[in-house]
Amino acid sequence: MMSIWKQPPDLDRLNAMSANTMMEVLGIRFTAYGDDWLRGSMPVDHRTHQPFGLLHGGASVVLAETLGSSAALLTLDPTQELAVGLDINANHIRGVRSGTVTGTARMLHLGRSTQVWEIRIENEAGALVCVSRITMAVVPARVVAPT
Repeated sequence: MMSIWKQPPDLDRLNAMSANTMMEVLGIRFTAYGDDWLRGSMPVDHRTHQPFGLLHGGASVVLAETLGSSAALLTLDPTQELAVGLDINANHIRGVRSGTVTGTARMLHLGRSTQVWEIRIENEAGALVCVSRITMAVVPARVVAPT
């Protein structure tokens, strides 16, 4: 299979972009990539728990959106176009109390104006915790102003 990336994934650069963001606060780290997937992990601890001591579903969605939107950006030439989120959903399959969860984003559709990514989040034993799907809009780079 040929790589889908227009920008070669650079884990150090991706992780550096998380400085001073929600990703840094939650401990999300990009950890690996292949020709058509991007992977990252997140600790399950006080930062990502809900009141009953389980991984908060919203934290899983943050991990999923981080992986899907970052992967989408890597398939584009950022001087010409960017990807912005249109829709995300998640099915929470299994609770996690501690350790680390790992998400893998895989492309389902790469179109001119939209992209669809599936993100599977697993616990340390490889059991499915959450499955998410994100739809990204591909927009001209001038539409999104840097902050």
